Amino acid sequence: MTNPETSTGVSARAAETGRRRAEMTTRSEGTLVTERGKTTIADTVVAKIAGIAAREVSGVHDLGGSSARAMGTIRERIPGARTNQSQGVAVEVGERQAAVDIDLVADYGVAIADLAAGVRRNVITTVERMTGLEVTEVNITVHDVFLDDGSEGEADQSHQTRVE
Repeated sequence: MTNPETSTGVSARAAETGRRRAEMTTRSEGTLVTERGKTTIADTVVAKIAGIAAREVSGVHDLGGSSARAMGTIRERIPGARTNQSQGVAVEVGERQAAVDIDLVADYGVAIADLAAGVRRNVITTVERMTGLEVTEVNITVHDVFLDDGSEGEADQSHQTRVE
């Protein structure tokens, strides 16, 4: 189940994760299956939760590869359009487990290994708490580093300096 807005790298990983779906083990006792019924959580729900959780981590500038971010920029300019919270996120959801793939852009100066560990920890904690699914893995691909050159702020300051 591939999100068309993700890059081809995430799509390939999602296909690989799909092959693992049959291999996912189940726990004998789960909160999603009870004697009164079964709860199924859609892939899009888990992807949205994972995307929001990833964005909460300091040092994550944006999610998605370059094409996904370009489409997101276009979408945000449409009046009344909503931000796609699952941009850059691909998931595979089984009956009791989920695997997550995330593409992101890191802020310059952030230790990427620490950033990945923080994103992984926050995504696992949030998805497991909100859905009751066990997160088997969170694969992270850093596609770019955002350089904040501060050109907008400097231009305003230099203009103010000339006026004084």
